[in-house]
This record gives sequence, C-alpha cells and structure tokens, in this order.
Amino acid sequence: MSDVKDIIIIGGGPAGLTAGIYSARARMKTLLLEKMVPGGQVLMADVIENFPGFPQGTGGQKLADLMLKQAEAVGLEISNRDVNKIVLKKNEKDPFVIETAEGDTFKALSLIICTGAIWNALGVPGEDKLKGRGVSYCATCDGPLFKNKDIVVVGGGDTALGDAIFLTRFANKVTVVHRRDKLRATQIIQERAFNNKKIELCLKSVVTEVTGNAKVEGIKVKNVSTNEEKTIKADGVFVLIGVSPNSGIFKGLLKLDEKGYIVSDEDMRASVDGIFACGDVRKKSLRQIVTAAGEGATAAVSAEHYVEKLKGTAYPRP
Repeated sequence: MSDVKDIIIIGGGPAGLTAGIYSARARMKTLLLEKMVPGGQVLMADVIENFPGFPQGTGGQKLADLMLKQAEAVGLEISNRDVNKIVLKKNEKDPFVIETAEGDTFKALSLIICTGAIWNALGVPGEDKLKGRGVSYCATCDGPLFKNKDIVVVGGGDTALGDAIFLTRFANKVTVVHRRDKLRATQIIQERAFNNKKIELCLKSVVTEVTGNAKVEGIKVKNVSTNEEKTIKADGVFVLIGVSPNSGIFKGLLKLDEKGYIVSDEDMRASVDGIFACGDVRKKSLRQIVTAAGEGATAAVSAEHYVEKLKGTAYPRP
C-alpha cells in the first residue's frame, strides 16, 4: 500500500488548493491532479474585491499564485494530469483507482472532487466559427484586444455586468444583451453599470446569430416580447451566461442533481463513502471564491477523519 495516497484531490482551483493546504498541513499523503494551470476560473478575474484580506482588491492571477505558493510551501504534491476515469472501491479499505488521459494510474483511500465548472455557450450560428476571432468567454483575457471598438456582452449576472464595466476601459461602447427585463447582478454592480456612459442595455432580447466571415461583425437579436429582430454592429462578443459543472466522469458514480452538480452534505461528503465534493462542481446556492475555499477546508478535514478511521488512528472526537 506504499503507493496509495491518503487523499487525492481532483482539480486545482481555490477549493482544490485550499483542500491541499489543509491536507498537507495535516501530514496526509496528498496528491493534487490538475489538467491545466492551478487557479481555475480565478485566473480569468481582473480584479477581485470581495475576498477577505485585500481591502483594495487583488488580481485573479495574483491571488491564484499566492494560493499555489502556500500549497507548495506546506508540501502539497501537484501533478498536471487529466482524470478521465474513477474506479470505486470493492471493499471499504480498498483504494479508489484513478486513471488519466495520459495513461497513468493513481490510488487513494479518499478523493476530494474540485473539478469546477465551464462557461456556457450560446449555441447559435456563427458562434463556433468565430471563436477566437471576436467571440470570447473571458473579458480579462481578451478585453485589451478591443481598444476603441464596439463590443457586446451577453448576460445579466454579476460576472456579465462586472466584466462589461471592465471592458469599458478598452472599448468605445459596450452593449449588454439580456433575455429578461431586469438584470440579475447585485445592486451595487448594477449602479456602477448604469452610471457608466459607455454601457448600453438591450433587455428582453436574445442573440440569434453571431455575424461575420473572418471576424465578428455583429450579432442578430430578437426581442422576446415582440419578436422584433435587429442587428447590432460589434467587433467582439463576450458570452457570459453562466457555467455548467465539470461532472461528466461522475455520472453513474455519484448522486448528481438535475443540472449535473454533485450532491454533498455540509461536511462535503458525496453519495459514496470516502468521496468529498467542494467548489463550483458541488450543488449549492453561492459560487464564490470565498465559499470554495471554505468548502475545500471542510472537505480536507472530513477526508482526514475518514482516512484516520480507516487506518484505526482516529483521535476520539466529541
């Protein structure tokens, strides 16, 4: 059993890195598997204003780097691997088996799932063809490319409105398209958007097509009340309409809700003993960096207790 880890964490966003920090500090044999660069969606945030300890706000890249350095400083082992299969235990004391796209196999007594979520697409004509040629899902990544241009932001939540405000640093005009007659963003963000002269609203409207040949030239929208259609000229389209959980490999293994989010309890325990879920892949009401970090800590402590109980080394707890 020398090659069996106590805990394997799948996913390296704020939830996974926090779980790694707590597990490594508890001297659990812990491995974090992340298919890309650790940090998750935090890497896409230009400014983060609501994470404790940063009164003036901080950049997403900076915050992710700090989390990663802290995890490495306490001895967390991190490997760039893409997990594509999990084999459940046959008996309680057997390890879980993880297989990766790279052909590696890892074993662990417990798993912490922190695979996060991905941005939703519009699914309209022209979107796929013009990805990277004006269609973007990351304002902080591509915003500087649209200096003095007219652009469109699709969505009405905090991310959409916050990114629309950010994009006014570069763009000549930002048109926000939202299917409802009211925006969903928190009031303070709405106030900032309403007071920004570069932002225009196109409410009660849906995008029906992204137009252009070599690059984006505009979008076609339809009013959901009147069915009136019109074209909005634009050099860029930022699609910010929410996310879907990265939970595909867990279908049939764990209990998921109707949207595919992993169902877990307040201690982050999923439907299979020894598996814990935290962060954006988990069913919950609030998806923020601070909640992901808190859930990562809880999952790590729960996994630690589970492993100690398996090994017979658990300290009596009230």
